Amino acid sequence: MMDLGATLSQEGFACLILEDVSKIFSSDTEKGIDLALIALDSSVDPTWAEANRKQLQEIKLNEKLPIIALISKDVVSTVVLAPDIDDFVVEPYDLTELVARVKRAINRRGTTGSDEIRCGGLLIDTVKYEVYLEGRLLSLAFKEYELLKFLAKNKGRAFSRDALLNEVWGYDYYGGDRTVDVHIRRLRSKIEDTGHVFIDTVRNIGYRFRERNYSPISEDSLISA
Repeated sequence: MMDLGATLSQEGFACLILEDVSKIFSSDTEKGIDLALIALDSSVDPTWAEANRKQLQEIKLNEKLPIIALISKDVVSTVVLAPDIDDFVVEPYDLTELVARVKRAINRRGTTGSDEIRCGGLLIDTVKYEVYLEGRLLSLAFKEYELLKFLAKNKGRAFSRDALLNEVWGYDYYGGDRTVDVHIRRLRSKIEDTGHVFIDTVRNIGYRFRERNYSPISEDSLISA
């Protein structure tokens, strides 16, 4: 791990390398850290991501760090759907690939546009990584937040599930279309109610964020059951 940290340092990246995410609270996190690398091997419990969700969100939302997991092949299924992990690399690690993934994670974090996105009663604060509905702070997993932010920044434009996977999870993401459906369903349960509908399901295409109308009834809606 020390060699890995030194290599990334030579590439210009300051990384916080953790074997236990709980150490984020006890370590002296230096200013200027670019991302967190978490090492996971075959000993990791299948419920690892859920059990450590609070710590992962602390890294994502408070420390403002992207997270890349360094994993063995036998824990791919454990990590691939973890909503707070941005990317992962399977051992043996190819340093060229890892550096490319690090660059992408950092660039995606820095490309936020304006500080706020407002859509009716919905407010997305891209600096604080927070989402409010009618002034009430919502609790979103990081990928739910990233998916919502991407759709909201492209109001009225329909995206296929493959396009959303590419934009939010990365072109080489191991998961399938169902990943998008699951996250959309979770998002709707958190940001929508009888008075607020933001995301349309566009028949035979995918999803879109409503451009003008945020009420349950939209004249130009292409929602399919």
